[in-house]
Amino acid sequence: MSTSQADGSDGREPGNDRRKAGRMEEAELVRRIAERDSEALSDLYDRFSGVLLALIHRVVGGAGDAEEVLQEVFIQVWNQADRYDRSRSSVSSWLSLITRSRSIDRLRKNQVKDRIAQAAFAEEPRVDTSQEGVRNVLYLERRKRVREVLGELPDPQRQVIELAFFGGMTQSEIAESTGIPLGTVKTRTLLATKKLRVALREELRELL
Repeated sequence: MSTSQADGSDGREPGNDRRKAGRMEEAELVRRIAERDSEALSDLYDRFSGVLLALIHRVVGGAGDAEEVLQEVFIQVWNQADRYDRSRSSVSSWLSLITRSRSIDRLRKNQVKDRIAQAAFAEEPRVDTSQEGVRNVLYLERRKRVREVLGELPDPQRQVIELAFFGGMTQSEIAESTGIPLGTVKTRTLLATKKLRVALREELRELL
């Protein structure tokens, strides 16, 4: 008779059983979140917010940004809990994937903002009344207007426009980096472009 049989155990490691039970409990929380159980979301936040925040810090850096990204992660969990498939990954892996994607999005967004800010606050040309001076003033005014219009776009549409025009990314690259379906990227780009064309009608007329 084996030792496990003699002492009444089944030979399994207690630690493995606890981990398995923990994973099942976490999956159950996600199932409850999919049913719009806010207490389950709070429990999941308490379990994972610390480790996810550390992951965000490694990618993004700033404390303020990290807290905002963490909120975005759990908003996405709340909205997409029904998409979780326990047969494909553990809850921790699923959350890490969402967190990493959100962190990279924020990092790219910050980089775009930095480039826009650098362009906006670059040394302005000397003010003069020459033809060249007038063109410079008009250019700065148009650039300011474009920034204003971009700021008025819904965040999802502004994101794809900034990644395309300032990040130099194709629609396929945007879809791959953000996890957004390619069809959705194309739709958002189309809607944003139409809004920009309408809002910048006068500026475009002057350029044509």
